[in-house]
Amino acid sequence: MKQIIIDTREPFEFAASHVKGAVNIPPMEFMKPTLPKKLADIEKDDEIVLYCRSGARSNTVGHILRQHGFTNIVNGINENHVKKLLAARG
Repeated sequence: MKQIIIDTREPFEFAASHVKGAVNIPPMEFMKPTLPKKLADIEKDDEIVLYCRSGARSNTVGHILRQHGFTNIVNGINENHVKKLLAARG
């Protein structure tokens, strides 16, 4: 099982700062009929850690991913929370 970290903020926010290893997929990419191509190799049970600035955009994206059958979704809220989560996991 793999893990992917998705920063759901806009590209300019991602460029300013982001979690190491995160990919940037803004919410508008999830509003299209098909999933973003960056998720093509992700299994439905792979862990997807989402974050934005306040947790609202990542929460919305989490709901969309669940509608597409993804089952292992973590709303990391924001960049600092995700860094702490990853550090705690070692």
